[in-house]
Amino acid sequence: MILCAGEALIDMLPISSPSGAAGFAPHVGGAIFNTAIALGRLGVPAGMLTGISTDSFGNLLSAALTANGVDTSHVVLADRPTTLAFVELNGGQASYMFYDENSAGRMLSPEELPRVGDDVTALYLGGISLACEPCADTYADLLAQAGAGRAVMIDPNIRPGFVRDADRFRTRLGAMLRQADIVKVSDEDLTWLHPGPMPVPDKVRALLDHGPALVIVTRGGEGATAYLADGTDVTVPALRAKVVDTVGAGDTFNAGVLASLSEQGLLTKDAVRGLSAQAVTDALTFGARVAAVTVSRAGANPPWAREL
Repeated sequence: MILCAGEALIDMLPISSPSGAAGFAPHVGGAIFNTAIALGRLGVPAGMLTGISTDSFGNLLSAALTANGVDTSHVVLADRPTTLAFVELNGGQASYMFYDENSAGRMLSPEELPRVGDDVTALYLGGISLACEPCADTYADLLAQAGAGRAVMIDPNIRPGFVRDADRFRTRLGAMLRQADIVKVSDEDLTWLHPGPMPVPDKVRALLDHGPALVIVTRGGEGATAYLADGTDVTVPALRAKVVDTVGAGDTFNAGVLASLSEQGLLTKDAVRGLSAQAVTDALTFGARVAAVTVSRAGANPPWAREL
């Protein structure tokens, strides 16, 4: 089972009322939650580790995980509010305004972490959960405790507005990336991690030199390039799609990569360290395929396996 550890929240997506007045409608979401849902829909054994509220929004999140085949035995329920993300769409591109103080997800503590059993074969972490304290320290503890014998993928999805202490964040994230086998970053993430004029391949090499075996750089509509530790790189174009919005596109891409590697029998620590260029190409191609479906419809709505 791939255990997805990180935020689960409610995306408040803009709508227009019959009178024409602007409003918002709640939709389940969160970067890590979206990836877990996408894996469940693709038929890949997946679980979710997060803090979820017992309020009505939290009930929506819990019900969605169950309905999409995601294991919830690692979910920690809490009598705290649910994180809300108000979404603004400009030309299909999403920007967010978060309400996250004292939320069930953000306040998850190391003492509340459930035991990670042998049924968990891989860990997936990332998103705002790696920037917002105290849960960021909790997920760092989880990785330190459970990452050694399992394949680990991290997508930091850096949002500078969430980073209160840049030095502290860099130190914690750097330590986590050194424990990862697969790191997915956007070109914006790379610029934040290495703000100098260094070429992208050199920035990626700096990441690879510190531990990961595979670094994937996504460039939106321009596709993605994967860099292997042996110096090999492969590029896969994005699939053409009529874009409704980009909410959840990267999260679905990550699920596609994980699903493909799992299907190929390569989602283990040792196997990831010996990936071939063809195996990586297949994984990126499948990630692009499922992401293209997600951008073609509103919200984070990844495809079911039968739709492919």
